[in-house]
Amino acid sequence: MSKKLAVAAIALATVAFAGAAQARDQIRIVGSSTVYPFTTAVAEQFGKAGKFKTPVVESTGTGGGFKLFCAGIGPDHPDLTNASRAIKKSEVETCAKNGVADIVEMKVGYDGIVLAASKKAKHMDVTRAQIFLALAKDIPQGGKLVPNPYTMWNQIDPKLPAQKIEVLGPPPTSGTRDAFIELVMEVAAETFPELKDLKKTDEKAFKKAYASIREDGGYVEAGENDNLIVQKLDANPNAFGIFGYSFLDQNGDKLQGSMVDGVAPAFEAIAAGKYPVSRPLFVYAKKAHVGQIPGIKEYLAEYTAEKAWGKTGYLADKGLIPMPDAERKEWAAKINGLEALKM
Repeated sequence: MSKKLAVAAIALATVAFAGAAQARDQIRIVGSSTVYPFTTAVAEQFGKAGKFKTPVVESTGTGGGFKLFCAGIGPDHPDLTNASRAIKKSEVETCAKNGVADIVEMKVGYDGIVLAASKKAKHMDVTRAQIFLALAKDIPQGGKLVPNPYTMWNQIDPKLPAQKIEVLGPPPTSGTRDAFIELVMEVAAETFPELKDLKKTDEKAFKKAYASIREDGGYVEAGENDNLIVQKLDANPNAFGIFGYSFLDQNGDKLQGSMVDGVAPAFEAIAAGKYPVSRPLFVYAKKAHVGQIPGIKEYLAEYTAEKAWGKTGYLADKGLIPMPDAERKEWAAKINGLEALKM
């Protein structure tokens, strides 16, 4: 960002808060439904300390969170946003245009994306290629792409269950959807010769092929409420759901996770990097709001305390996969020093 733009942003921040410092005395957080349980747990612990009010945390989805976060500065705009993927360059640029100049990035740990089902269902052992064939809008057949003809799992492979393909998953605004597309659909697409060749000749067409999810009922957008997906799976043993590992962990009495490429979605497998569908999780804060909205710096300190995000911290009990010791130490120093994000 240019020096002139940075100075202008600081001036805008000053104006935004002028005479409005007491307009809000409670931290407001938006964003990812996956990160929501962790940020809420920290908010509750932070509020119990009694010095500051318990932050208000809303689950808006990663994309929706960035939209609200980047809309401006001042008490009418959120202070932090949760994200189940890293912020995009385009989102940083939108933030800058609206005066959100200095953003503090906080990597909080890791999470796995699971394909879960009711415990009443037959256990699934599936590959990423098979998931692609179940959920892609168009699939390779006979050397070309054709509309997905599969309606049953066992049509893809006789070893898979003889049941209708019905997967409940996140909408396009979700960071979980973005990560699923990248870690499952894109990786799987490259295992098919037709799509591998397409990538070499037409990158745009390749991206469209792996990122387009079927719209004929095989995949059902279930909104940003992962708890709702959990309830629907419990009621329908034939359906599968896509969401973060923490929701599987918290509902282990009702749900089971499918094996993906021969690896079960377990805490240890994700922490060791063995589970193939895992990703980092983030929280972003506005530096301009520090000192204006009470408690932001202290809230970040609570989040990065070992009692919270450490190996035996209360966030691990919620299903967060902690970063290695050295990585946590490095991030804690950057976050508590309010180091601004550099793209």
